Parts: sequence; structure tokens; C-alpha cells
Amino acid sequence: MKLGIHESVEAVFPPAELQTALTEAGVEAELVGDDPIELGACDGVVTFAHREYFFDAVEWVHSIQAGVDRFPQNEFEAEGLTLTNSTGIHGASVGETVLGYMTAFARNLHAYRSAQDRGEWIEPDWDRPFTLEDESVCVVGLGTIGQAVAERATWLGMDVWGVRRSPDPVPIVDEVYGQEDLHTALLDATFVVLAVPLTPATRRLIGPAELAAMDDDAYLINVARGSVVVQDALVSALENDDLAGAALDVFQEEPLPADSPLWELDEVIVTPHSAARTRDYFRDIAEIVLDNVERLEEGRTLRNQVV
Repeated sequence: MKLGIHESVEAVFPPAELQTALTEAGVEAELVGDDPIELGACDGVVTFAHREYFFDAVEWVHSIQAGVDRFPQNEFEAEGLTLTNSTGIHGASVGETVLGYMTAFARNLHAYRSAQDRGEWIEPDWDRPFTLEDESVCVVGLGTIGQAVAERATWLGMDVWGVRRSPDPVPIVDEVYGQEDLHTALLDATFVVLAVPLTPATRRLIGPAELAAMDDDAYLINVARGSVVVQDALVSALENDDLAGAALDVFQEEPLPADSPLWELDEVIVTPHSAARTRDYFRDIAEIVLDNVERLEEGRTLRNQVV
């Protein structure tokens, strides 16, 4: 089997790193760009971005992300093209990032860092800093990432509840709500963490009504997709002090435009869609790809098969 590694993976790691990892494991792999001819005799392609010519060039496409909202799944199914993703590898990295956001807000670290940039020595109001122990977090979406967030919050002694499509219990979560009870779940949470995939059901999931259901001293954390939140409504809530703050790793438009008001809000942490990044990312991708190469050769169902 021969695999192409599309140049778009450079958005996350150097393509040559993955090529070396696969080659050393005995899989032929070559770097390819946007010229369809470059895919040549490749059976599959590992990519960050979708390209229409994949339909005519290969039989299998692997996305290096967990989300597959960029890939036209109906077309994949119609063309008989297999699509797999990288779900299951981001729990630790995203979970720790969310923990960092919550700690920054609780201990006022983001404000101190901004003051350092200005060369200012600031001391917080006596009632500003707090500890995470005994605070509460509502995790919306209890897949791999959501459960990793919940687990780490539990380690710190936080009260944890969550929202998923069905209210079936999750061992590390104190209480699970169905999506129809989202507003109830948002009440009284110090932190609301969004960890859902982008689907028709989750697009614009958090709008004016949901933001209004949150306490005005609550923080919104989005490590899902930008379109899960109505961004204008979030900006309004923050500007009107209807929320205490927000940590945002994803946005409706990326990179976040320079004229976005989110850049100027003191109680907003902006990160560049980097919550899942780790220096070992390419190794995690290689492990999934190698597993699926073996499965293909043995005629078994692929790991993380979407279509």
C-alpha cells in the first residue's frame, strides 16, 4: 500500500515527520501537493484539508483532525470513498488546555500576563481570585474530549455535570442531562465547556437564550467549533457583563480577524485553534494510520471510520 501525505498537514506538523514515521514502520509514503498527478499510484491520502480531486485519485482519505465538518460526507458515501478521522487522540492535550483556561481565570493569571506586557504591577481586588476546588463545570459534549475535561476537573475537586444527546450516565460525571435540558444544565455552572462536534444539531447551539441562562459570573470555554456559538451574541454578553469571561480556541472565521472585538476584551482568552496541539501529534496520527493499513490488508473495519 502506498500513501500520500498532503501538504495541508503542515498546518499542524511538518509533513516529513509523518512520512518518516510511516516509512520507518514499513509503509510507503510520499509528500503530495495540490497537483492530482502527484497522488499517482497512492491508495490513500492523509490530509488536513479536503480536495475534490481525492474522489478520483484514492480509495481512502484520513483526516488528521477529529472533526470532519470540512469533508462532504454525502459525496464520500455516494462515491464509495472511505473517510476516517483522528478522534480519540486529543483528550489529554485539550483536557489540559481547558484546565489551563480555568486556572488562568480562577487565579487571575491572564490579567497579570497582560499587565506584564504593559510593564504594570497590579494587585487584584481582594475578592477576585478563587480556587477551582468546589467550583462547578458543565461539559457540553461527553465524547473523548469532554470526558477528558470532566476527569481532570474531578481531580481538582470540582463538581462536574454534562450534556449529551442521551442522558445515559457517565462514570466520572456527577449528573448527565439530555440535550433537551441544556438550559437547565447551564444554570449555576461556574464554567461551561463546549466539546461537541459541529453537526446540524450543534450549529449555533449556544445563542442569546443559552447565554442568558448562564450566570453572569460564569465563564464560557469553547474547544469545539466556532459555529457552535453565535459569536455576535457572545460578544454582546461579554460587553454587557452578562458573563464573567470566555476562553476561545475556535471561531466562526479563522484566523480571527484583526478587527474582531474579542481581541480587545480583558476577560477573553484567545488561542489560535491550538488546544489539541502537541509535539507528538504526528506520532499519534501515524499510530492510527498504521493500524488502519493493517486493517485494510486484513479486510477488517477501519478504526474511526466515518464513511
